Amino acid sequence: MNTLAFSIRRTIAADWREIRDLRLEMIRDTPSAYNETLEGALGNDEAEWRMRGERGTADHGIAVAAIDNAGRWVGAMAGFVSEQVAGPLLVGVYVAPGYRGGEVGVTDALLSAVESWARTESGRLFLHVHEDNARARTAYERRGFTATGEALPYNLDPGRNELEMVKELEHV
Repeated sequence: MNTLAFSIRRTIAADWREIRDLRLEMIRDTPSAYNETLEGALGNDEAEWRMRGERGTADHGIAVAAIDNAGRWVGAMAGFVSEQVAGPLLVGVYVAPGYRGGEVGVTDALLSAVESWARTESGRLFLHVHEDNARARTAYERRGFTATGEALPYNLDPGRNELEMVKELEHV
């Protein structure tokens, strides 16, 4: 039985401390999953973190957080319209280890919020996943994403690649 209760909401500038703390946790957990180093993230000032929080209410973007009943931020996802791909791009995906898995539902709830936003921009949602992150690729495939066959150099190590995946979104 699922006893881990949580809520999903868009982020705002005032969330900057929680956004910072979760981002640092994300990078420490899976350093190759993000296009930012721990050192770089630690160097960001309050203004940068506030700007990231404002992404939750952006015109052509979204940032959502999963927050447990104790107030702990346990997951996040974001999306924005990218000029590099033919539709919205899913980014900043993270779920804390104790909240992972389909039986908990955090990943699906976050993704549902991003997909609802993405439907207002396009009929599909793209993402880029590090070629060595098999756990994430499997999770995305289970949720309907498929590889496009495109790859791009991973910006923190151009000798490695990020693989592009896409999900066709059903209109609801």
